[in-house]
Amino acid sequence: MTLGAPLGLLALLAVPALIAAYFLRRRQPPRTVSALFLWRTPDQRAEAGPRLNRFSRERSLALELLAVLFATLFLADVRCGQSAPKQHVVVVLDGSVSMNAKVGGSSAAERAKTEVARIARSENAGVLTVIETGVKPSLIAGPQQETDRALATLETWNPSQPSHDFAPALTLARELSGSAEHRIFFITDGPVPESLSLLPVVEGRSVGRSASNFGFLSAQRRDEGGFAQVTVRVGNFDDKERTVTVVFTPTDDAVQQKAVTIPASGTAVLRVGFKTTGPIVARLPDDALEDDGALTLLPAPLAEFTVSVASDLDAGARGALTRFFSIAPSVKLTTPALLTIGGPDSAARLRLGAKGTLKSFVGPFFAQKNHPLLDDVQLGGVVWTAGENPAGHVLMSAGDVVLMSEEDDGTVHLNLDLARSNVQRTVAWPVLLSNVVRQARLSSPGFPRKQLMLGEDTPLVATAGSKWELRAPDGSTRPVMGSGVLTLPPLPAAGEWKLEKDGEAFDALVVMPLDPRESDVRTRGAWEVAAQKPQAFASFATTSPRPWWPLVVVLLLVVLDFWLTAAPRKKEVPS
Repeated sequence: MTLGAPLGLLALLAVPALIAAYFLRRRQPPRTVSALFLWRTPDQRAEAGPRLNRFSRERSLALELLAVLFATLFLADVRCGQSAPKQHVVVVLDGSVSMNAKVGGSSAAERAKTEVARIARSENAGVLTVIETGVKPSLIAGPQQETDRALATLETWNPSQPSHDFAPALTLARELSGSAEHRIFFITDGPVPESLSLLPVVEGRSVGRSASNFGFLSAQRRDEGGFAQVTVRVGNFDDKERTVTVVFTPTDDAVQQKAVTIPASGTAVLRVGFKTTGPIVARLPDDALEDDGALTLLPAPLAEFTVSVASDLDAGARGALTRFFSIAPSVKLTTPALLTIGGPDSAARLRLGAKGTLKSFVGPFFAQKNHPLLDDVQLGGVVWTAGENPAGHVLMSAGDVVLMSEEDDGTVHLNLDLARSNVQRTVAWPVLLSNVVRQARLSSPGFPRKQLMLGEDTPLVATAGSKWELRAPDGSTRPVMGSGVLTLPPLPAAGEWKLEKDGEAFDALVVMPLDPRESDVRTRGAWEVAAQKPQAFASFATTSPRPWWPLVVVLLLVVLDFWLTAAPRKKEVPS
């Protein structure tokens, strides 16, 4: 036998009160008289208080005691042969990085953890479901995990999401709650946007506090010839002008400190240079939010890229290609190479040439300007001579002739006869080849980008036949599924992420916790909204279901007691 609501046993206190009421009677015994005219001014007040007397209605008392007992069984949610239902509490936590802002010695995230524990106690939670809001909502604990284990898991929670919409997480919470009437607790660090329409069952409150703050808004590093140039933008989230010192620490060069005065709610840009090929750490003085006050910028030199030109091309085409690649930065003509260029019938990645009946075009040219290979390619004044249509998806055409196409495996066809065209003598030629090299670089294994902002998708190139894994800043690993050019969901934590190939470090990138909307913690503070109370019968059916049979027994006992007490009693015969 189990008790779902032990406090319901307090109803047993009615038992001694009911028994005492039966013992305490008036002192005057009943008298049967023929009339009252002998008492002109009868004094109907009691001559004395109550006294103890023997039971005179034992059956009625027994029925009423049984009614109290069964009412207690209902209130205490007594169940025989099965466990009492566990209260399911659903909590949604704001996963924004601003929850880490420390004001008054504690962060909003720490106060949120304390609030979740308080809610679990007050709601007598047997199981917890804790959801973190984010660009993509995630489960911190649950669904329906035991309360102690859920609270222990919550202790390792570290919010690190950029500014985002709370609605998807609240919708997920409603689905996991199991009922449209189930109350959902939402904990954040400030007033929610007016555009957010909260569900009627959401009970929200803020644990955040307002504070001023400095923070990095953007950062960029450029490496060339062993020299690194760093550019950062710093924001002042205060209502008055402030001066701040930014410290830049390279691994193999002298430390530089730059003081800058920033107007109220303004920004400032700093540029510094180092002779280094290692990481550079930029740091602001400690303030309310430390996450946006420290950055690690990894080296991102332009790696040497190899190109080979096949011998099946004619002399004019080889000359036009060689002249460009000989002056292109960080490009080397060699064999074998990452990018191969050959004729239309070769197995090269870029196939240049025209076959069949040739035809020249001066426009109009129809190009997919949003495609990266045609980015900023200007075709004004171009004479383009093409032959038969190549295979692949059409990227550029003139009339019904395909001038440029791309196959699913990345092979690019340039339907172009350079001997009868002037493309190689226009600005379109170097731009087009630069785009080809850039796209080929992006398809090289590793991270195409070394710095990402919170919430950005992660581009990654993985080759088949190898085991690829991502190692998080906390040391945990996750496998990379698939091969080729991949786009992974946003990485969940800020810091340095490493790419490992067959267990060995291969590449790395840094996720920077930069978001101006999260750095401005002046807008944080008190906020609260109460949930609508569910209907009485709906609350019994959804939040705390109880067996109804004890109430049925109580009703029957009350009816039986009324029948006994209302029955006519035998008249007493005077002695």
